[in-house]
Amino acid sequence: MKTTKERVAELVASVGTWYEKPGCLAAGRMTAELYPYTAMFSPIRVNRLTIKNRLVMAPMGNVSMADETGRPSAKMIEYFTARARGGVGLITSGLVPVSHGVDPTVTELGDLSYFPRIDRSRSVFAGWRDLAERCHAHGARFFIQLTPGLGRVGSPECLINKTKLPVSASWNPNFYMPALPCRPLTDGQARRIVKNAGQAAADAKAATIDGVYLHGHEGYLLEQMTNPAFNRRRLGAFADWKAFGVGMVEEIRRRVGPDYPIMYRIDLSLALEETYGDRMATVGSLKKFRGGRTPEQTLEYMEALVKAGVDLFDVDLGCYDNWWLPHPPSSMAPGCYLEVSRIVKERFAERKIVSNAGVPVPVVAVGKLGYPDLAERALRDGDCDMVMLGRPLLADPEWPNKAFAGRVADIAPCIGDQEGCINEFVEGGHPQCAVNARTGFEDILDGSELAPAARPRKIAVVGGGPGGMQCAVIAARRGHDVTLYESRGELGGMLVPGSRPAIKFDIVNYLEHLRHDVEAASKDCKLKIKLGEAPGAAELKKGKYDAIVTATGSVQARPPVPGIDSADVMLAVDVLRDPSLADGAKRVVIVGGGVVGCETAYWLAHEKGKDVAVVEMLPAFMKGVCTANRGWLLHYLEERGVALYNCSRLAEVRHGSVTIRRNVHRSVPDPTVTWTPLLPENVENPFAPRIRLEERDEELPADLVLLAAGARPDDRLYRACVEAGAAPDVRNLGDSFAMGRVFEATKAAYAVGTAL
Repeated sequence: MKTTKERVAELVASVGTWYEKPGCLAAGRMTAELYPYTAMFSPIRVNRLTIKNRLVMAPMGNVSMADETGRPSAKMIEYFTARARGGVGLITSGLVPVSHGVDPTVTELGDLSYFPRIDRSRSVFAGWRDLAERCHAHGARFFIQLTPGLGRVGSPECLINKTKLPVSASWNPNFYMPALPCRPLTDGQARRIVKNAGQAAADAKAATIDGVYLHGHEGYLLEQMTNPAFNRRRLGAFADWKAFGVGMVEEIRRRVGPDYPIMYRIDLSLALEETYGDRMATVGSLKKFRGGRTPEQTLEYMEALVKAGVDLFDVDLGCYDNWWLPHPPSSMAPGCYLEVSRIVKERFAERKIVSNAGVPVPVVAVGKLGYPDLAERALRDGDCDMVMLGRPLLADPEWPNKAFAGRVADIAPCIGDQEGCINEFVEGGHPQCAVNARTGFEDILDGSELAPAARPRKIAVVGGGPGGMQCAVIAARRGHDVTLYESRGELGGMLVPGSRPAIKFDIVNYLEHLRHDVEAASKDCKLKIKLGEAPGAAELKKGKYDAIVTATGSVQARPPVPGIDSADVMLAVDVLRDPSLADGAKRVVIVGGGVVGCETAYWLAHEKGKDVAVVEMLPAFMKGVCTANRGWLLHYLEERGVALYNCSRLAEVRHGSVTIRRNVHRSVPDPTVTWTPLLPENVENPFAPRIRLEERDEELPADLVLLAAGARPDDRLYRACVEAGAAPDVRNLGDSFAMGRVFEATKAAYAVGTAL
């Protein structure tokens, strides 16, 4: 029988090749074979609280959703109300620090914060009461997630802005700037945080919030204090790495009494050694983190937490330094951590673990469970007691209601790109969603903008990509007479090649959903679809449209180098559309290390067994892509032996080879680093070395050269329509306006579709 450690190691080892296991891809489809979902919509008891169903809204940071004082704003309240209205049983907030004045990374200058607060003063309480009451009105329970702070994973800007070092359990490197040390908390400061947590829990209970939820995973400060990877204290009250967490739970239980639910978020393992292997002994910023909490130690710690008063756990793997594990990107398996919740369930059953209330301690499964059949099967099979949905509820707040009614095809699926939900935090925004323009804007987009148009118009939408499809559907449902033109024989635009690799199964779901919406609107509304047609300005003018929307996409770039027009040179998107184009090639060089180039490289190396090299001009690959998605791809490209050449550019193409001009100076950064993230451009790293130039030409063997070197907006039709006066109202959206992602296309489609 395998040990828990062996089971975890096998799980981590499969993260890059999970799709090779038979049946795994089918688990990630938006099907309704198990409907009605009797397990999902059965009630459950936590302590003395009854929750109406088994669905939990995951904690996703409510950064910049509260007032600067920390009081929940209308934005934050309407955001949660939409999910309560959508039918989820339990809602959890994003993290709310209780360490202001101790952890300098959670407080801005002027004692302001981009986090919500419950510790500041009574002036914030009304916001929390309003939020809880709005959730209760729709039958949902609401837990507030408390955190002792960020510690070493907090913003290093506190050193620049406030001349204060970040804190941690011991002397640890800062995640964003490893050269910046984080000082240990004093015992007195740690006790102050414990006391603050108790007070915050008491205030939450008084504010009619249904429970508190401790953020003890992913390498935040609570994890740092309760994991020997980070806590290497030899003296004092918290040298025992279990003491801080157990003490915090005991203090909260003392303040709120025996009946108030306490939930705890934990990782079964940091999985750093399983992820990085020998690098744990050679990489400076990883060396200190050897000897982390083992899965067996975590299970023992969880038992101690139950004795102290915890009623409910959710559990996963990983931390910031392997960020894709706690934030599974689109490329990870559906239900990726069901094995983890199964391990905990088995342990609790074997040891007959019950809470202080005398009831079993439910285990919540996390990790890509937004597929109704998969979620239902996990509950029926006893892999978990509840299912946590994060990003799926941003993509579609009505996910629970639609699943309950059997309307699975109507659910807008999450695509896992994490550009709106996570990357917005890094860039200074607030929670949003690539496939739902209203997420994070529920306070100003209340649905009234979707009301029938006062004056129906005749509209042409040219381009059947995600922006064009969404705009056409919205306009048609508002009563306009819409014709949607697409030059190819199928709708989808760049989603079609983008859905080719097995790891892009979420894009397959999204593409099917958009096509389903178009088909439904064509039956219910005045929407006509014309495939294989690309009308020009003159033809559109003859159609006498009241408005024309151009969504004609982009033109792929071709670097001006000798041999670029060779038959051995193709566009990556063309090969993704027709994989047979690459059948005869064994050695492939991809020019362009953005997300398209790297995903194509992964597909060709992992699924097609080809020898692949990727050439990128910039120092880093996939600049601007969410850290979790970027890290996953880089890690498994390296694992499969894909050669990554940064600070390099294509110089010449010849039959059988290419020449690249490469900066080989030792100051060029290692492109495979995934344990330290790229900083936003507006954050300067004073410790970063300057890259010096030492170029030389290198020849790479190549049977096929694929171009993924970017693109430019194709706005020719838009400009022609404007110049010809083809309609009184001409608009441009998507890539034909500015190069972007599904995120930008969705926003533009919604804005234009509701404004016509």
